[in-house]
Amino acid sequence: MANEFDPELPSNHLIFEVRRDPALYTGFADRMEEVMESYSLSEAERAAWREVDVVALGNLGVHPYFLPQVTRLIHGSAENDSKSMAAQAYKKAFGDQIVAHKKK
Repeated sequence: MANEFDPELPSNHLIFEVRRDPALYTGFADRMEEVMESYSLSEAERAAWREVDVVALGNLGVHPYFLPQVTRLIHGSAENDSKSMAAQAYKKAFGDQIVAHKKK
């Protein structure tokens, strides 16, 4: 994955603003195509969003902090734990690159 993010990448603006706007956040997954169009995402960005491909989004320049937010926008964040659909999608993307916290 790229080490640097692109602050001008439309996906970064989309994630930042959707997370802060309840009107955009509610039902985002159902309106994703419309929202991507309104933010003028490139075709590569759109394809990565459709596939929930956080590795590709990282390589395109999405800020590392925003990558888990992508899975939450698609799968929801109601069960914000390691077994949630969002967490499992993130784990599937990054696999053994994720460092698990061990209980002492």
